[in-house]
Amino acid sequence: MTKYNAFYGQSGGVTAVINATAAGVIDTARTHCDRIGSVYAGVNGIVGALNEELVDIGQESSDNLAGLLHTPSGAFGSCRFKLQDLTAQRAEYVRLLEVFKAHDIRYFFYNGGGDSQDTTHKLSQCAKEMGYPLTCVGIPKTIDNDLPLTDNSPGFGSVAKYVAISALEASYDVESMHSSSTKVFIMEVMGRHTGWIAAASCLAQDERGLGPDLILVPEVVFDKASFLARVDQVVAEKGFCVVVVAEGIKAADGKFISESGSTDAFGHTQLGGVAPRLVDLIKQNLSYKCHWAVCDYLQRSARHIASQVDVDQAYAVGRAAAEYALQGRDSVMPAIVRDEHPPYSWTLTPVLLSDVANREKAMPEEYISEDGFGVTEAGRAYFAPLIQGEAHPPYENGLPAYVRMSKSLVRKKLASHTPQNN
Repeated sequence: MTKYNAFYGQSGGVTAVINATAAGVIDTARTHCDRIGSVYAGVNGIVGALNEELVDIGQESSDNLAGLLHTPSGAFGSCRFKLQDLTAQRAEYVRLLEVFKAHDIRYFFYNGGGDSQDTTHKLSQCAKEMGYPLTCVGIPKTIDNDLPLTDNSPGFGSVAKYVAISALEASYDVESMHSSSTKVFIMEVMGRHTGWIAAASCLAQDERGLGPDLILVPEVVFDKASFLARVDQVVAEKGFCVVVVAEGIKAADGKFISESGSTDAFGHTQLGGVAPRLVDLIKQNLSYKCHWAVCDYLQRSARHIASQVDVDQAYAVGRAAAEYALQGRDSVMPAIVRDEHPPYSWTLTPVLLSDVANREKAMPEEYISEDGFGVTEAGRAYFAPLIQGEAHPPYENGLPAYVRMSKSLVRKKLASHTPQNN
């Protein structure tokens, strides 16, 4: 049986468990070594393919490959580079297929969010048009949890766990100091258009009366007067107030509260920090002493408190992607399907990339409390299973024993290329 090589790339914002997905792809490819020859990883995702910078996975040590399961971030480098339509960026597609042909690559795996699934779908269409036999499979990954057709996205469960734990621990701190110090603490988390991450902090709320008192999500229009009134009410009732806010909350006019005026490489509006703006609002109107924190990269790299469910799902979608490719399934993505009957269980099913690419899944209305400042029991029931289980990495000298790939590059066969600007 003829063997062909495979390309694996990581794209977009990285997570605590994306490397577990890489491990799933690599392990499965190795069990099918009669059909898949070498696995090459792109240095910085699709940019690595365009530059013909391909890491030979076969040159990595067994310890490094085993360590992928417990190492955060993108082991092979990620990127924010979006392929445009074939008519607008034909040279890039031609270049990709030239690289794949030169290195006998017939399997393409791209690990990312909505924009990355779009890239995979477009490449599949291009390969068909140009007559190159390439099987393209997208692999879900996004801490934002906004990919459609999948119950949740690998990477989200660990962020949800981090945010819930952080909100709980911060509330203990504020409670102990509020009589003479901080009255309001605001924790900003990621979430440009959806509030999945912020809403997951509801899991810190329980009979102890701690955790977030207000949760602000982009699905609910931010109203300054209502916000200030609720903060004032909570402080009056319990002496302090903890707020978790998604970076992408908007005013009634549709503008981000934290809009900075610039854009990122994908063309998304760059946000400038909503937490300090809310603090200024509270100080000016209520005169409470406030503190704020922005979780930023910390929330997506916290492998030391990753969810075991998340690790398991991340690895499983990698395995499934490789299996789908070997079955000849093109332009699909493995999606997670939740069994609606307790106890929590899940399976995987292939969905079409054409139904996933460039689409966002907002939180359902039934997950948001009527007043817009909290999460319903239905929401809690959705989030709770995703943070279950502890997947602690091994430790050395008191620190997690993460690995770094040697990234031995395959010899280039083509002339150099400069990717077009997005």
